[in-house]
Amino acid sequence: MNNTREVDVVVIGAGQAGLAGAYHLRRTGFEPERDFVVLDHAPASGGAWQFRWPSLTYGKVHGMHALPGMELTDGDPDRPSSEVVAEYFAAYERAFDLRVRRPVDVRAVREGEGGRLLVETSDGVWSARALINATGTWDRPFWPRYPGQETFRGRQLHTAQYPGPEEFAGLRVVVVGGGASGTQHLLELAPYAAATTWVTRRPPVFREGPFTEDVGRAAVALVEERVRQGLPPRSVVSVTGLPLNDAIRQAIADGVLDRQPMFDRITPDGVAWDDGRHVDADVILWATGFRAAIDHLAPLKLRGPGGGIRLDGTRVAADPRIHLVGYGPSASTIGANRAGRAAVRDIRRLLAGEPVAV
Repeated sequence: MNNTREVDVVVIGAGQAGLAGAYHLRRTGFEPERDFVVLDHAPASGGAWQFRWPSLTYGKVHGMHALPGMELTDGDPDRPSSEVVAEYFAAYERAFDLRVRRPVDVRAVREGEGGRLLVETSDGVWSARALINATGTWDRPFWPRYPGQETFRGRQLHTAQYPGPEEFAGLRVVVVGGGASGTQHLLELAPYAAATTWVTRRPPVFREGPFTEDVGRAAVALVEERVRQGLPPRSVVSVTGLPLNDAIRQAIADGVLDRQPMFDRITPDGVAWDDGRHVDADVILWATGFRAAIDHLAPLKLRGPGGGIRLDGTRVAADPRIHLVGYGPSASTIGANRAGRAAVRDIRRLLAGEPVAV
């Protein structure tokens, strides 16, 4: 391949995790475009944040942690988070001269010659000695399948397509999912919708008290244990529970957060349970989460018998050249920063021929 370009490291994705990795590469002496390249498929800076719904203002964002080396100090809480974070990420890329290439779609990562990896993209092929994969989950919304789903005459959409509450004015909405997005949607929709119904597979768990550093560490440890075993990662929120704040308490008191068990089937005009209950609906909003966007790594056959990719820290256990950041235990803004630093530390040792700590 005459058009193949060689670098030491390819970073795929320029969200929080990818930018953190690029920052630590730059800080430890790697030069952008010469030693490493950052490829991002989004049309502009901002990672997945740029696609968030307009009503998710910066003030509603829980735990947005600054990127390493540059604080976000003047975020207007009343502006959409999509605008605030996108501007911050763009300023960050300029400040550290990270030279993100976009839009570039990564189609596949394959084994190359001489122990190198071939990264096939819409902008040609890159040959790398190591890879930081920071592709997140936003591009893989999870849509459960239920009997009768194709017969529903109303509208079905996922959190990834949520436009804000005004569009649901006067409509009967079923919200599916017990995570943070589902509860946020319900709180926003209730004043506009004719009726809302909340259904989840498991009873939601609300967390009393502050989210301390110890609580956070314990939650991350549980998620990390799954990826160490090669199981598909669960979200950190799934093990921490939902924060019980004043807005949530009021929504429970008002009956907005009145959880129903998961329906058994979908009908043309709503959802139904085997016990005979039926709820009429104009919209089903699937707040059912996302899966890791790692299909481009399939040629490397990294998945194990447990269905996931087994990791040691951020490093793929079966291939020390590859690091997954923003995956599993590092799929949070503070976790992504730490993961970027850890990945670069291991990659520097690998490229220097030093043993990589376990």
